Amino acid sequence: MNEFRNLPQMFFQRARSHSDGTRYLSKRDGRYVPSTWNECRRAVEEIASGLIELGLKPGDRIAILSATRPEWMEADFGALAIGCITVPIYPSNLASECAYILVDSGASAVFCENASQAEKIRNAVESGIEIDGEVHRVPVEHVILFDGRMEGCSSLEELRERGARALEANRAEVEARTNAITADKIATIVYTSGTTGVPKGVLQSHGNHLAAVQAIGKIGVVKPGEIDFAFLPFAHSFGRLLEYMGVYLGTTTAFAERIDTITQDLAQTRPHFLPSVPRIFEKIYAGIRQTRGAASPVARRIFDWALAIGKKRAEYVNKGAPIPALISALDGIAHRLVFVKIHNLVGGRMRFFISGGAPLATEINEFFHAAGLPVLEGYGLTETTPILTCNRPGQTRIGSVGVPIEGVELRIATDGEILAKGPNIAHGYHRKPEATAEAWDAEGWFHTGDIGTIDSGFLRITDRKKELIKTAGGKYVAPQKIENLLKSRPMISQAVVIGDRLKYCVALLTLDEAAVAAWASAHGRVPGNISDPEFVAAVQREVDAVNSNLASFETIKKFAILPKDFSIETGELTPSLKIKRKVIEKNYAADIARLATG
Repeated sequence: MNEFRNLPQMFFQRARSHSDGTRYLSKRDGRYVPSTWNECRRAVEEIASGLIELGLKPGDRIAILSATRPEWMEADFGALAIGCITVPIYPSNLASECAYILVDSGASAVFCENASQAEKIRNAVESGIEIDGEVHRVPVEHVILFDGRMEGCSSLEELRERGARALEANRAEVEARTNAITADKIATIVYTSGTTGVPKGVLQSHGNHLAAVQAIGKIGVVKPGEIDFAFLPFAHSFGRLLEYMGVYLGTTTAFAERIDTITQDLAQTRPHFLPSVPRIFEKIYAGIRQTRGAASPVARRIFDWALAIGKKRAEYVNKGAPIPALISALDGIAHRLVFVKIHNLVGGRMRFFISGGAPLATEINEFFHAAGLPVLEGYGLTETTPILTCNRPGQTRIGSVGVPIEGVELRIATDGEILAKGPNIAHGYHRKPEATAEAWDAEGWFHTGDIGTIDSGFLRITDRKKELIKTAGGKYVAPQKIENLLKSRPMISQAVVIGDRLKYCVALLTLDEAAVAAWASAHGRVPGNISDPEFVAAVQREVDAVNSNLASFETIKKFAILPKDFSIETGELTPSLKIKRKVIEKNYAADIARLATG
């Protein structure tokens, strides 16, 4: 049973009980400034009142097109408080992608971060969008800017001022609308990031979100007043979960200034836990391994000794077993000699990481556990709002994604697909009954599209059902497992394994710039020359190291070194940093053909 009827009720109750406590930290003029729960509540109330003045009604759709920032959260709760449905849009989306979401959702108002984002909306409104051969008008009537000014748009400041003037007159209306929202009402339409085609709008209810955050609360790993760190896009369901989790648990949210300032921001805000997708942990790990590689032989031996001791300690911790006195004492020495530097890198008081959105390589996971920065890896999808399972302190199996959260049931279908039921499972896809019927069966089980196994309650993901490779020899290969192994090698940044209907598996590789520069310096070679035979041989040794842990039919027979990383801008990554296989295969079709036949 939900503790609250809806999300805005949760927010207002938490704001009243925490009042002068710090709700979030945001950077202004180069330094972090606190904002109280009362200040946040006032912003939400003024936005809600301002939206009423604009004529927004319960059930109306309001889109939010912005990077993660405090105003995103305040606009979200302001819209929800008056019974509207919010529609998040990634700031990296193209104008045509924004137009599709606005038309499909029927959004009549949009919060935009700045004039650059608002220009996408203006273009969409002026030109419309063609869907299935028919041109559709974009229904947006109101555009509100968080920053700056633009003709034909309102600013957030103006909206709040208008809302503040009418707040006393509208207060009863806001309360009435909030109180009228039941748990089964749709709170948000979240569009999938589209790794396999046109995005689908997932219908997530207030009850779905409340079930998820309450289940997390019962795990008991997050304490009120602790600092969490927000840089993931709130347009992504994982980021949205963290928004609502912070409110439910009463944490202080530190907002990253930008994704490229994360290291400095972590040092300044000193959070207690860091939720992230694997890509960030991969980059931190690669940097640490690079530092280790450049150290003296004595320093490397000390590092490796500390890592071995840390792994022994982690084995006991993850099972919830007492740590033997000798291992505990040695681990204390390892921490002072090696691991304290890693802890300081992420602020100095980090208790754990949370990883979701994609699989994390076992080697990287084991490393952070050994360093005393355990990664609690979880699993879920946008359609599960977005959590199904997670590891917990004292109940962790590295290589798994943990056990189900409260209320979730799992089962494995005959073909290996993971099926799920629970109060956090979304209500279906917006305006797509056929897709809904395909994903939600007659018995109410949601078909995740992922392949997995359950061992003693712990779920392990082996691959995506639609991404399994079948070689020309009839062997099935799980590419994500191999890609994670490749990415754990110091010189390799990103990897895509291809082998469907080929005689063997091949890989497209991008490289870690720092590791490549260090190699070039150590060997007297020109950095960045990816055709240098010595350099290619060095990368081949990295691939060989991975191949030694694979079955013969899984091994990478040939690879291509690409000149740059995959990116969101090129369309090769989703906004949540997942690879788009079809786009990559199209962009590098000539390289793949050469590898397959050369």
